[in-house]
Amino acid sequence: MEIHNFQIAELDVQIIFRDTTVNGMHLLRSFEPFRVDKIAEKPFFRLTVDDSLTPISKERRQRIRAFDTGNGDTVVDRIDDGSYQYIIKDIEGNECSLLESNKDFSDCQCALRGNHNMRTFGLNNALMLIFAFAGAHQHLLLIHASLVRNNDYGYAFIAKSGTGKSTQVSMWLRHIPGSDLMNDDNPIVRIIDGEAWIYGSPWSGKTPCYRNIKARLGAITRIDRASQNSVDKPAPIAAFASLLPSCSSMKWDSAIYNAICDTITKIVEMGKVYTLHCLPNKEAAEVCYKAIAIK
Repeated sequence: MEIHNFQIAELDVQIIFRDTTVNGMHLLRSFEPFRVDKIAEKPFFRLTVDDSLTPISKERRQRIRAFDTGNGDTVVDRIDDGSYQYIIKDIEGNECSLLESNKDFSDCQCALRGNHNMRTFGLNNALMLIFAFAGAHQHLLLIHASLVRNNDYGYAFIAKSGTGKSTQVSMWLRHIPGSDLMNDDNPIVRIIDGEAWIYGSPWSGKTPCYRNIKARLGAITRIDRASQNSVDKPAPIAAFASLLPSCSSMKWDSAIYNAICDTITKIVEMGKVYTLHCLPNKEAAEVCYKAIAIK
């Protein structure tokens, strides 16, 4: 058995591998920058990886839904005690992990299946899911965004896949002095004592950017392709609707969903949400920086 401790977005996480014959930290290379020696006695969440875990009996669970994650499918069942079971499948439909959690996702177990790539996929996706939902009541959001830092503030760009999040960030890195990449796919937002912070994470999509860093949240900007470059600040309802689809959430669990919506509302009330209508060019970065950056 191996026990590994991490601090992600200043929250303690523990991962236990029951059997290290095929499972272990070689499946989680991106977590190494977040490793710590000691954590609190009661961590934010604990995940035990144990391939002997079996599905909960059908009599005790109810199918909630199966949803497309963009790179696979996840099947969700609610257990009769309020806990959850997830089956995480890859893009080819292979079952990569079985995840069982308690009601608040603070204590979870999972079994991994298949080859190295399947196990890596299954474990990382299970951890992302746990992190997002355990964090709901901690004023935390795991968002699908590309994140750049400038002058100690973090600027996240959200959009539908393929619309140009990473392209816009690359323009900042190239043309806005003092900018650096914090994360390219799944940064973490937290509200602490009324202030919004944004963090790097162990999940960064195709770009390996796993940085254990944080910055004050400068803005979250939705990218809208257009023939001219301009920035506007949407009305609160539109801003909420703009941000919600980019946040990991569980509509079928009202307590978690409402907590996530409350956090989104706080960010909207802070005036942190913008829309960038843009072309993929240098001028777009300059127009955006001028409009949203905190100097």
